[in-house]
Amino acid sequence: MKLGLKRDEVKLVPYTSEWNREFLTVKQEVINSAHLEGNRIEHIGSTAIMDMDAKPIIDLLIGVDDITSVDASIIKGLQTVGFLRLRVERPGEIVFAKFQDEAYEVKTHYIHLVDYDKELWSNLIFFRDYLNANESAREEYKKLKIAYAERENMKITEYTDLKEPFVKSIYEKRKR
Repeated sequence: MKLGLKRDEVKLVPYTSEWNREFLTVKQEVINSAHLEGNRIEHIGSTAIMDMDAKPIIDLLIGVDDITSVDASIIKGLQTVGFLRLRVERPGEIVFAKFQDEAYEVKTHYIHLVDYDKELWSNLIFFRDYLNANESAREEYKKLKIAYAERENMKITEYTDLKEPFVKSIYEKRKR
């Protein structure tokens, strides 16, 4: 299994169960270094969805008590296992990445630090679980992703923006 993408690269690879094994390895590293509870660390994103083509980057969701005042020991612990805070500005979320090497060109993992058990946490977990349980939605999302990824000169922000209506439509199902 080869993980990683360069900045602005959009490439999908076929699903592999190795992604879950990698998540479990990194989860244990994070538990040990940042002293977080295991139930507050989840595998999300397309690598956590069965049979889903995905960008070869592992996404971890970590829930904290208050995103506005994260304990410095958590950030230090994440740094200890190679995660660096990114300058990404998203409401209610702090994003970290792990890189392939010291050149910091190829990202292999993301951590999405959010408020535990609040709306964003619940939406991200619901999306993963819904697609894992619903084959037709999973296939629809897979086809959509492949079609967008195959477009000429596709940039990551455009790719993400194009997927957003589908993602939000799944989030809406949680509220019903």
